[in-house]
Amino acid sequence: MTKFNFSFVEKEIRKKTFGILHTLNSDGTPHTTGILYGVSKPDTEFALYLLTSGKYRKVRNIQRNPKVSFIIPFPHHHLRFVPSGTITLNGVAKLVPVNTEDIIDIFSEKRILKMIIADIDFERDEEYVYIKIEPDPKILCFGVGFNIWKLRSSHTEGGYSVTIPPER
Repeated sequence: MTKFNFSFVEKEIRKKTFGILHTLNSDGTPHTTGILYGVSKPDTEFALYLLTSGKYRKVRNIQRNPKVSFIIPFPHHHLRFVPSGTITLNGVAKLVPVNTEDIIDIFSEKRILKMIIADIDFERDEEYVYIKIEPDPKILCFGVGFNIWKLRSSHTEGGYSVTIPPER
């Protein structure tokens, strides 16, 4: 079994909580924003969940065009001259009510995510929504899991893709 499979990439995705969401504005121009995310439980369909206010542009963009791209950066904090690794998921976004119990559980598992949901009244607050990203089966990766010295000698070899298994 090769090191670069879905299981490896999923573990890397679960280590992080910050990514960059790309949506399309009504005029077709890109809109990009950084946002915290949670990951579905391992025994369920693989998806990402983002919490946001329903008043933001990203929500209006998703209502108009649900196709999104989500990039998770993997910066090298000590070797800043080395390009960051990335995992890119393209897919379809859906808006999910903020009082969805399974997603609340996901956000309760990590300290930073638990902090952002701490003051939400899940029964009454209608300002917030979750964005569920259902990714395309192919996940694009660069540099994640590679030895940085090997990448330095041949950065073009750092790109690879993995496929989400049908049962996930």
